[in-house]
Amino acid sequence: MLLTVRIITPLFILLAGVQAKFNIEKCKLTSPSVSEQSALRLLEPLTNQTFTAKGQEEKEQYSYIFQVCGDAGGVKDAGLVQQDKTGKLVRIGNYNTTRAIKGSDWILLIYEEGEKYDSHCSKEARKAMIMISCSTSAKIDFSVVLEDNQKNEDCYYLFELDTNLLCPATPSKLSGGSIFLIVVFSCLAVYLTGGFLYQRLVVGAKGVEQFPNYAFWSQIGNLSADGCDFVCRSRGNREQPPTYRGVATEPLGEEPEERDDHLLPM
Repeated sequence: MLLTVRIITPLFILLAGVQAKFNIEKCKLTSPSVSEQSALRLLEPLTNQTFTAKGQEEKEQYSYIFQVCGDAGGVKDAGLVQQDKTGKLVRIGNYNTTRAIKGSDWILLIYEEGEKYDSHCSKEARKAMIMISCSTSAKIDFSVVLEDNQKNEDCYYLFELDTNLLCPATPSKLSGGSIFLIVVFSCLAVYLTGGFLYQRLVVGAKGVEQFPNYAFWSQIGNLSADGCDFVCRSRGNREQPPTYRGVATEPLGEEPEERDDHLLPM
């Protein structure tokens, strides 16, 4: 049984990865390029999810259904559809005619070749533009921005999708000094913990002798005091180095005059 679980689990993970990759590849780029393919790969975690939003105006009775490279509302090849209050679905854009423009923390996903307008916008095909942006919130928020259809051509629907999947990784804010201190204290903790266990379990030490290298550390204080005493203090019994002495300013005493009169012949 355990062997079966070990075999099935990797296969399940592999199949899940293949399925996600397949969902992304369902989007057909109108102008394939390395940058657009890279943008689509970033959207891979959003596949197999359905996002819905209500119309911007309260009186508007439309809702919108969106999927990343998937059949929105169950409509084949439709990446985004509009649904009225009766349940009728209108294709806004297809994921088999896709464009993907990537920025620093956003991706503009464009679905083209939707159903044609009935009267305005020169009866051109509908188009959906979804601005997928970075958001620090863990919640994914999908909303309608506007429908720009008051012109003769190039009309579009604009949507926003906020997610933290596109947020750039934040660099570490620790300075070099902080990292150094963390390493030093981590090594110290390992040294104390390992030394204590060794002294207690292997050597069989008790009391303060369980402290690693207790004999050495107990002498640190005395050695430090001796060094400070040697460097910073002067002692009276130390030999004074020879120094130059000044010449005395007092006149030298004259030798007493020798009397040699007794040597003269009488």
